[in-house]
Amino acid sequence: MFPIHYANNHPNDVGLTKIATLITQERAKEAHVIVLDNGDLIQGTPLAYHHARLDNEPMNPMVLGLNYLKYDGAVLGNHEFNYGMDVLQKAVRESNFPWLCANIVNEETGEPFFGKPYLVKQFADGVRVGILGLTTPYIPNWEDPKHIVGLRFEDPIASARAWVPFLKEQEQVDVVVVSYHGGFERDIATGEPTEPLTGENQGYQLCMEVEGIDVLLTGHQHRSIAGAQINGVTIVQPGTAGVTLGKVDIVLEQVEGKWRIASKQSELLSVANVEPDEVLLTQISSYEAKTQLWLDQPIGKLTGDMLVKDPMEIRTEDNALIEFINKVQMELSGAQISNTALFDNVSPGFPSDITMRDIVSNYIYPNTLKVIRISGQDIKDALEQSAEYFELAENGELQVSKSFMEPKPAHYNYDMWEGISYTLNVSRPVGDRVVQLDYEGEPIKLEASFDVVMNNYRAAGGGNYAMFQNKPVVKDIPTDVAELLAGYIMERGTIEASVNHNWKVIWT
Repeated sequence: MFPIHYANNHPNDVGLTKIATLITQERAKEAHVIVLDNGDLIQGTPLAYHHARLDNEPMNPMVLGLNYLKYDGAVLGNHEFNYGMDVLQKAVRESNFPWLCANIVNEETGEPFFGKPYLVKQFADGVRVGILGLTTPYIPNWEDPKHIVGLRFEDPIASARAWVPFLKEQEQVDVVVVSYHGGFERDIATGEPTEPLTGENQGYQLCMEVEGIDVLLTGHQHRSIAGAQINGVTIVQPGTAGVTLGKVDIVLEQVEGKWRIASKQSELLSVANVEPDEVLLTQISSYEAKTQLWLDQPIGKLTGDMLVKDPMEIRTEDNALIEFINKVQMELSGAQISNTALFDNVSPGFPSDITMRDIVSNYIYPNTLKVIRISGQDIKDALEQSAEYFELAENGELQVSKSFMEPKPAHYNYDMWEGISYTLNVSRPVGDRVVQLDYEGEPIKLEASFDVVMNNYRAAGGGNYAMFQNKPVVKDIPTDVAELLAGYIMERGTIEASVNHNWKVIWT
């Protein structure tokens, strides 16, 4: 919402208050404008977290922003469900615009769960534009089951095949726009798969297999895509966090008394150097003030060093920050083995005086914890998956592999472990990089069972960790990890940085 870095409150070219200015400018230029949100609206920042978890009585501040900007509609994203159905339903009720979800239906009735599958926008000159809302059906693989009780997530391809002809034939629309909270599973130019074809992202398939779509709005992958078409469908994806406004320009002309598309193109409008909307800043200033007070609450003290100076170094040898998070997870869950990740390269680590700001700047997702029972072979397979994070440049230097950088940076999918001892040699071929793996001083028994604590996203197999899917859940800890870390530090007052050097990455 605000154009700042929450880690330090420095200015940052992001956010809805800047997007608001661009929307106002576009409306001033054109009479026929439709504005849509493509999902993941109500989660993602400390402001959103504070509202959802600590002060949910006032109107949702993100919804307030969209109401102020008179959005025409919004589509549900996977992160809409993170805070549970009560928080989501409240946000939907407060919205002055419809939420569209053709393929998220009531389990019993089969009807769209959150209101409408589509909306039709008609302009004064008779042009009718139909907007169909679709959401990645992969949500049950990540989300806490109690957050999605009563919902069925249907195949977006099947839903589009049903609703696109309905829009054209029954609603008599001249333009069909599909707003899909999902991305592209294949290279948009060649059609080659760019990820395992799990059904998480089906944008390419929508363009190729569903007739009648004119424009496909996408998201979820945080990619910046514009100026492209797939099978004649104009596509766009506007990054993340409000760095750009995705714009699709459609020109229509009348042919034999009917409107026909003469041209269409997509582009991204950057918020860099754009002044934020002062009215919207004022409207959400009270939310921001409360968030900032909460962020600056002192929690405890640290002796030693847990700062992140070099993210690559953090990921190549055992370090105090990751060890601390893993040890907290182990202590609170009772598991003997744990894994976690350095989610982003901007994670700052912990200073000597720790505040809530430091917690949420490092643990940026509303994950909870699960203890699952897996085999030694599963652990080895997971380490091989993590080892794919690295590749060697031509000069022999270590770098992040393309598979973890494209289509978007996925640093959060590289795990580091505690409770086992291991060495990864990334000069070896992919799939054969675990050169040492011990448990309690002995080579791990691949057929043995182990209880391992990890976040709920990973425990469900998120991030291509299929070896964790459908494993027995020994314990479910439903509290957010950020809250667990904060409570752990507050209870002790002072924590100490420690490193036991149980793992390392080598490449020579």
